[in-house]
Amino acid sequence: MSLVSSARRLTLAMTALTAAVVAAPFASTSLHAQAAPAGMLQAGQMAPDFTVVTATKDGRTAEPFTLSKHRGETVVLAFFPKARTSGCTAQMHTYRDKYEALFQNGQKIRLIGISTDTDADLTAWAKDDGFQFAFGADTDRAVGRLYGAARDGGFHNRYLYVIGPDGKISYATSFRPLSQDAYDELDAEIKKVAR
Repeated sequence: MSLVSSARRLTLAMTALTAAVVAAPFASTSLHAQAAPAGMLQAGQMAPDFTVVTATKDGRTAEPFTLSKHRGETVVLAFFPKARTSGCTAQMHTYRDKYEALFQNGQKIRLIGISTDTDADLTAWAKDDGFQFAFGADTDRAVGRLYGAARDGGFHNRYLYVIGPDGKISYATSFRPLSQDAYDELDAEIKKVAR
């Protein structure tokens, strides 16, 4: 075999490999997903267990949220950067306003908004804005690191995971708020796994 034909075969092999990698699906089939970030968990994986302090409009909950204690339910984890910022407020207001339609008023579908804010800050925000769901105070970013959402600067990336009753991630996306299509897609994904 000549050096030229070997080089040509290597070039063809590399081109095929590059095409396969580029065509490979990432965490979500979402039209609203950004490029799949490194470390983001994939649909089909078992969701890592965690425990986080939670807060509602009534204050810090008596018991922290532990994912494994909610097996049999659909759990939606909505990581977001910072309470009371414009994008996060728009996202959480949509969850609030569509709580019945998207999350069946919390019956068998549990929404947890997770940020690095303190439970006191999250309680005040939930009370001021009338949120019906709980927030996780991931101040040390431990949960964010498990789910690939922790980023430099102490904040979380805006990742969204739907975890089915079997404990597996059924949907994962790098979520962009303010798009009705994104919420419609989330609704469809929740309905696929919620019982």
